Amino acid sequence: MANEAPTNSVIAVGVDGSPESLAAADWAAREAERRGLPLHLVHAWLWQPLDVPLAQDREAEARTAQTVLDTAVTAVRTQHPGVTVSARVVSDTPVPALLAAAEAADMLVLGTRGHGALVGFLLGSYGQQVIAAAERPVVSVRAAADDGRSTAELDAAEVVVGQQGTGEESAAVLRFAFEAAAARGVGLRAVRAWSLPPLYAYSPGSLRLADEAGGLEPYERKALAEALAPWRERYPDVPVTEHVEIGGGGQVLLSAAEGAGLLVVGRRVRHAPVGPRIGSVAHAALHHARCPVVVVPHE
Repeated sequence: MANEAPTNSVIAVGVDGSPESLAAADWAAREAERRGLPLHLVHAWLWQPLDVPLAQDREAEARTAQTVLDTAVTAVRTQHPGVTVSARVVSDTPVPALLAAAEAADMLVLGTRGHGALVGFLLGSYGQQVIAAAERPVVSVRAAADDGRSTAELDAAEVVVGQQGTGEESAAVLRFAFEAAAARGVGLRAVRAWSLPPLYAYSPGSLRLADEAGGLEPYERKALAEALAPWRERYPDVPVTEHVEIGGGGQVLLSAAEGAGLLVVGRRVRHAPVGPRIGSVAHAALHHARCPVVVVPHE
């Protein structure tokens, strides 16, 4: 099969031949069907001879790489004949190859083993590097839901989104969550966690606003409602449940997402000297959520 490249807005997925990456390709194909987008499959392979560089070894590895890609494409086209599929073996190491694929797509989908490292060419820190550095949403998908739900049951369950900060700061995260809920025809649960501030943590202006709202919890509820308002107006057919709870962000979000079909979290883009970071809430979601997790970068 000839390699093809995407020409416009697509959903991209990294494949490596593992069951987890095939599950990611299937999830991405279902998402492409829902959104009316084409799907682009990427397999990263870079010739790196470990001993004597024999030509037949290079050719054999190239054939293996192409077979991995062709197998994934065949599976997707068989199960989702209505989806337009393109595919490419990328001659590069995994992280830059996947970041380039993400840059050219609406979202990038990756397979993960579950409570542990990402698999195959995403082994070790590769997946974390991609999620931390990507400028597009990245979806982490397991081979099966931890609680044994089928793909149909997952797709029919509510979307849960974590909301932090102001409406402007969380706009990208909420946009993705509302779009996902609308595409599935399911409800959205918006979660905002809060905690008692340490002494002097709040500015006098913040404390005044909290007092005007009737206390810290009503203040948090008001902040969530205001952040959701423009998106509820834009997506009037999406039922929304507002969930405000005291506690750590990761713990509150994971508890609220126990029966979710999709969990959407944000990752603040920071240009730190030590490199990009995922953030504690996204890290907890990626390692412990029982459903696919979307990490959306935002300023």
